[in-house]
Amino acid sequence: MTLYVYTDGASRGNPGESASGYCILDGSKKLVLKEIFYNGVCTNNVAEYRAVIAALKRVLGEWGADTELVLHSDSQVVVRQLGGYYKVREPTLKKLNAEANKLLRKLKNHRILSVKRENRYVSLVDRELNLFLDRKAHGQEKL
Repeated sequence: MTLYVYTDGASRGNPGESASGYCILDGSKKLVLKEIFYNGVCTNNVAEYRAVIAALKRVLGEWGADTELVLHSDSQVVVRQLGGYYKVREPTLKKLNAEANKLLRKLKNHRILSVKRENRYVSLVDRELNLFLDRKAHGQEKL
């Protein structure tokens, strides 16, 4: 089975209040799952990695290691670090990168693609993240 995952992370202030999210599409490109969650205070890069890690854990938990995954992100830092094109120097990102790579190795097959923020599904997640953080800032979002 092939799944398509689109991830995004947001941080207000960088570091600041942050949230991460992802959506998963099945082989026919039908949306099957979407999740948005709060991270507390962290940087945008940490929020981006947390989105990827949460999505990978969900895929492995729901669909198993036999899954072929196409992961999409608008974060060039995350895409290039996971692809081995950029070195990971920051200690927190090193840990997150190692965790993400460990999860990726469990999958049957995977590809990691860099997409523009305007991508239909990345922008869907981005919009949800911003609404979530807006509601939280106004005391309307339960955590």
